[in-house]
Amino acid sequence: MGSMTIWPIITVLILFFLGVPCSFAMMMVCIPYFLSDPYISATVIAQKLIAQCESQSLLAIPFFITAGSIMNYSGISEKLLEFADGLVGHLTGGLGHVNVLLSTMMGGISGSGAADCAMECKVLVPEMLKYGYSKPYSAAVTASTACITPIIPPGINLVLFACLCECSVGRLLAAGYLPGVMLCLGMMLVNYVISKKRGYKGHRTKMMPPKELGKLFLSSLWALFLPFGLIMALRIGICTATEGGVLMAFYSLAVGKFVYKKLEFKKIPQMLQDAVNSTAPVMMVLCAANLFSYYMSWETIPSKLTKFLIASTGNKYMFLLMCNILFLIIGCFMDAMAGMIVIAPLLAPVVRAMGINIIHFGLMMCLNVGLAAITPPFGTYIFLVSGLLKMKPAEMIRELLPFIGIAIVVLLLVTYVPWFSLAIPNLMYGS
Repeated sequence: MGSMTIWPIITVLILFFLGVPCSFAMMMVCIPYFLSDPYISATVIAQKLIAQCESQSLLAIPFFITAGSIMNYSGISEKLLEFADGLVGHLTGGLGHVNVLLSTMMGGISGSGAADCAMECKVLVPEMLKYGYSKPYSAAVTASTACITPIIPPGINLVLFACLCECSVGRLLAAGYLPGVMLCLGMMLVNYVISKKRGYKGHRTKMMPPKELGKLFLSSLWALFLPFGLIMALRIGICTATEGGVLMAFYSLAVGKFVYKKLEFKKIPQMLQDAVNSTAPVMMVLCAANLFSYYMSWETIPSKLTKFLIASTGNKYMFLLMCNILFLIIGCFMDAMAGMIVIAPLLAPVVRAMGINIIHFGLMMCLNVGLAAITPPFGTYIFLVSGLLKMKPAEMIRELLPFIGIAIVVLLLVTYVPWFSLAIPNLMYGS
């Protein structure tokens, strides 16, 4: 490849590292590139930017985001918090365990780590501070456990990867359960060890009576049913992923209004505004990434990259290690979701050519995206949590390290033992 072929890639990387928003960086590079080519008109550029908004499969993303926004106003998160507290609130480091477990259950509800961070900063962190947990540790637990949320169905990252790489949404959603539970148990173990050392006790002296716990479970069942209901609907063929997002939104409205009776119709404009504010940046990046992908296809970069990687890595295990390192580095310096949008379609042909299961690779990449959100110096959740709690990001980084360590262990297990990501999809859909 000549220098004129790769200069857009080099320029866009420089713009990323300078802090230019990903969508603008890709457009700033691609538009001059195509305008300088006499065979491509400005109309084609506009068409490539708009085409991604017309994708039927990508319609699932705004609907899932809207459903998550509705759930934040419907009282579902409060019921899950009460149930999580009933299960583990009495253990050593009880509120830390509640934080971890709530993030895991919220994954099946909002699918958004950022929404989980915001909710727990407002609701759970003040309680942790009240019971003697340090502010940096409370912030670190909240940020790190939010990495679980996008892995549990219906995580937005899972839906996005499936749409970008044209693989089964249902299989990829089902693949998230086991790694999500592994992350949950690993972080609960880290929290227990640290809490035991520092004397963070449970805020209740004994386990909640089974009868009372049963009542909490029944009241939470409307929320807990949602991810399983979605997976089964996709499996049976009742709906597509896009239709599933619509069903989730209406289900959330009905449960919030008529079951939990916390949802007020006057708040619908605010819910929709939150959904639009969350959807717009994602769609902007997707549109710009489609233009950038057209540039790469025009220069036949994917096929050249496939041949180069197959020839240089030697085997798929080395390739997976290189991908993990690449994702972690990218996540340190730019928004990880934007990185996935750019890189996933580029690597998908290489993955298939090497005989790697695309569902396994997609789950691995989504785990990396979550981990990158708590990786210094530019982890998204670090700045989100520190901003909400009015503290310096540096104060919580040291407390994050044990949680980052256990997340890397889970990532390596998922990377090199495909069973962890493929067992449930194969059980539901066949191998």
